Amino acid sequence: MTTDTTRTDIIEQNGVLIGPWRRPRNLAATQRGSIHDDATAQKLGFRGGTVAGSIHMEQFPPVLLRAFGNRWFETGSLSCYFRNATTDGEPVRTLAQLPPPGATDPQINVWMERDDGTQVLEGTASVVAPAEPSMLRRKLAEPREPGEQRMLGHLPLGDVGAPVAVRLDLAAREPRARLDVITEPLDWYTGPSPWGGPVLNPGLVVHLMVQAQQRMDLARAKAVGLYGAIEVRHLAGPVFANHDYEVTGKILAVGQTPKTEYLWYETLLREPAARKDIASMLMMLRFMKASSPLWQT
Repeated sequence: MTTDTTRTDIIEQNGVLIGPWRRPRNLAATQRGSIHDDATAQKLGFRGGTVAGSIHMEQFPPVLLRAFGNRWFETGSLSCYFRNATTDGEPVRTLAQLPPPGATDPQINVWMERDDGTQVLEGTASVVAPAEPSMLRRKLAEPREPGEQRMLGHLPLGDVGAPVAVRLDLAAREPRARLDVITEPLDWYTGPSPWGGPVLNPGLVVHLMVQAQQRMDLARAKAVGLYGAIEVRHLAGPVFANHDYEVTGKILAVGQTPKTEYLWYETLLREPAARKDIASMLMMLRFMKASSPLWQT
């Protein structure tokens, strides 16, 4: 692993930082009946089992460290709207605009592309408190017609219940498996960091935050779900491994497209002992109509 933020494999070209080609793994390929399973994904019109969007977010820290420095792990955000799915081992690279010289609260555009030029995701990244809204805040503010809600109509808007206690132990099976094959490893993820102990990359922050779904009744959708968009924001970071937190959730909106019903929700990660907000996440989940018996009538 490395913590070198001046790596020669990150290219600066016309004001854009371009990361190296990487081949992220579909670690959930054996989850039968999920969007990551080849047979299920192909039945729903995808090329194959998809790589989770949170895995793609793990590829961005090197270019964000180059753009913003270490403070990205303290007050930084990464806001991603997923455009096209990738399959296991498919080459992708990250791209990010350089912030303007001297900017104190900059926000930049970021994106990821496949080796055929297809855009995988688009979004924004920032530090501190930029004046303009993030990519996902703009998306959330767009007008929408809820339409008929067969899968998600039972969900009430607002808070979804009591906090969920969460902790990410590096010795646990899933974090260990993800860090074993991460496309952009940093020493800080498994050992000492400038803030003390090991810190979490964006994908593992998502892994903590989605546990707020325990308070949502999503099983009633009876459908295959997938990440449509994710934003992670450090409020008083970084988020540490092997540390006790609690997470709360709030449902913000529901809607539909011809192929999906979708849900927007926000979570807050808090250090309960200090009553301090550490990070937040904004997520849009899509549920495929074609996969649910509730849409087969």
